[in-house]
Amino acid sequence: MEFLDKAIAEYCESVSADESALLKKISRDTHANVLMPRMLSGHLQGRLLSMISKMCKPSKILEIGTYTGYSALCLAEGLRENGKLITIDINEELEGRVRHYFQESSYSNSIDYQIGDARKIISQLNMSFDLVFIDADKESYSTYFDLVIDKVPMGGYILADNVLWSGKVLDAKPDKDTRAIVAFNLKIQNDSRVENLLLPVRDGIMVMRKV
Repeated sequence: MEFLDKAIAEYCESVSADESALLKKISRDTHANVLMPRMLSGHLQGRLLSMISKMCKPSKILEIGTYTGYSALCLAEGLRENGKLITIDINEELEGRVRHYFQESSYSNSIDYQIGDARKIISQLNMSFDLVFIDADKESYSTYFDLVIDKVPMGGYILADNVLWSGKVLDAKPDKDTRAIVAFNLKIQNDSRVENLLLPVRDGIMVMRKV
């Protein structure tokens, strides 16, 4: 995931808005006690998610892939008054930890945290979303996009994380997950329903605006 020189990345963080005390706590705890802490959005990407959410001013946000809740709390910072964020994750082992973090935050009443198969849950959601963040199993990215595109109004945004996949999208002989990411990126590039931009921030974020 480290595309930028470490010193440059640290400088970017040093001149960007700081994380909240709770986000710092989640980051420390995740790195100390949870498997695969590189899945955490982290300071710079978290501030980008917060900034995008604040620009969109969404009433409804959908997040696919909660992990330890860091990105959900960043996205929630831009919610309109009485807005709601639905975040879905299949890993029930982290549920208690994540619910505790959400309860500590000022967004606890705005977050609906659901455990289960996102494909099934999304299919049952009868609502639209101004902002969607996809950050779950890579093989299902195209499926998640297909499930949410009709739930996003014109001018709404969809974000997809890890679309550079540690640079492996350029591999001559890609593995299964990499092939899925490459296929997703090509699918988005050729979909006339969205205007897209791949940002080389951290592990790559595909930004899609429905047109």
